[in-house]
Amino acid sequence: MSSSFTENRKPKTENPKIRLRIFLTGVGGQGTLLASRVLGEAALEAGFSPLVSETHGMAQRGGIVVSTVVLGEVKSPIISPGEADVLLGFEALETFRALNYCHARSLVIANTAAIAPYPVATGQAKYPPVDRMLALLGEQVGGLLAFDAGAWAREAGSPLAVNMVLLGALAATAYLPFSQDDLRHILTTRTNPKFMEANLKAFQAGADAAEDDQYWIKRPGAWH
Repeated sequence: MSSSFTENRKPKTENPKIRLRIFLTGVGGQGTLLASRVLGEAALEAGFSPLVSETHGMAQRGGIVVSTVVLGEVKSPIISPGEADVLLGFEALETFRALNYCHARSLVIANTAAIAPYPVATGQAKYPPVDRMLALLGEQVGGLLAFDAGAWAREAGSPLAVNMVLLGALAATAYLPFSQDDLRHILTTRTNPKFMEANLKAFQAGADAAEDDQYWIKRPGAWH
């Protein structure tokens, strides 16, 4: 499914000068789709006309879920191999599988927690070593931030808030054309009040992780 947030609403201002492609990947139940929608809403509030796409690969059964957010003077939300400026990975193996979408200057933010796919769960295959996958990722991209987002989400009070942790980490980098406060504002207006406190704590936890050198496997240079 693909959509534009400008179908029924117009941005407050026109701000087409930046061109940014964000690729999100994970498995069902991790909040990948909500994260892409929050990014799209924040971009709209910042004056862009974002395009968002969602692919529900048997999401409710733990299947692969992919979504994209594209900003700039583009007509399609599709991100082709080698085009993603940012890869937001919700699960270690799925992040590695999406490496071909990155280029040499891409920023990758990876949740190191592993969720065994069906072949691994049934003993038909082995899960690759996470450290090895991260090492290979770091060799191919411009920046790699990796940490256990699930642990940070649990500490914030919601095991399901992995998406908020990763959004907070992304917001703390220089890759987005809007601020942490812009994203935080969207969270306060677009998410369920029941989970608001935990979501905001998880968001801040992700931002804190991005500020901690120990989680950077490769620090990015200027991304422009």
